[in-house]
Amino acid sequence: MGGQDGLPYFIFHTNGIMLQGTLIYGFVNSVILALLALGFNLTFGISGVANFAYGALYILSAYTAWMLLTWLKFNYFLSIVLAVLFTSFVGGLIYRFILLRVRGMPISEVIASFGIGLAILEFFRFLGFVGSEYTLPVFIDGSVSLGETYIDIQRLLIVGIGVVLVFFLWLFTHYTKTGLAFRGMAQEERTALVLGINSDKMATFSLAFGSGLAGVAAITILPLGQVAIEGGYSALLNALAVCIVGGLGSTGGVLVASVLIGFAQTFTATYIGSHWMMIVSLVAILVILVVKPSGLFGKQKELEERI
Repeated sequence: MGGQDGLPYFIFHTNGIMLQGTLIYGFVNSVILALLALGFNLTFGISGVANFAYGALYILSAYTAWMLLTWLKFNYFLSIVLAVLFTSFVGGLIYRFILLRVRGMPISEVIASFGIGLAILEFFRFLGFVGSEYTLPVFIDGSVSLGETYIDIQRLLIVGIGVVLVFFLWLFTHYTKTGLAFRGMAQEERTALVLGINSDKMATFSLAFGSGLAGVAAITILPLGQVAIEGGYSALLNALAVCIVGGLGSTGGVLVASVLIGFAQTFTATYIGSHWMMIVSLVAILVILVVKPSGLFGKQKELEERI
């Protein structure tokens, strides 16, 4: 098989290009999953509240940016900032006026937050926000070549934003007063109370901050496609899969799980079919619940005790 007719080399070369592209897009997909999960993980790690309205807040931010851009003709950057701030505000309100009253009752927290998220998403459906016209512009149009694989600049920006965001969160939680209070709450709430940290105030901030991260993820990721109500459900499922596999409350676990699930989804889409991608998240959840319910790096109580 010397390949003088070119066929064996062509097959090998084509497979090499496909593998290279799969690896590149797998890495991008991993960063996307990490962006999706960071806000959910931060809120749970600090307050112990599983915010099942997370997917709805993700879509709320995108629709808010779209309305500011399309209806009010705001500048794109200003629309992004206002949309993220509004989403943070709504997240804080959800905790202050609803979840605060059921805090400490995990089942009630899940039911209440999921109900709120469902109401938000279906409210947009009621208003007629369905169809293909709801899109957000990419930050920078165009594509570049990485080896023999072409990738659009928006995906490269997603990688950059993801890396910067993880670094920012590390700095925030290690070198700011609020961030240190977050860490104190996450490590031992009773001790934090003794030290004068207001747990309800910190929990409100954590849900607002986590909601803002959901908004950042939406504004960054959704220019790749359409803004659709169903995207809220898939965003919540992917965030749950990453957090459950990595371990709820563990940032390192979220990053590792994002890589594992991200590459698994991309290889599945490339070699089996894109419609199987969501199955990967479901299978990952089922496997980890059977093998290690607290997750790969989970330091919280076993999931069956929490949710």
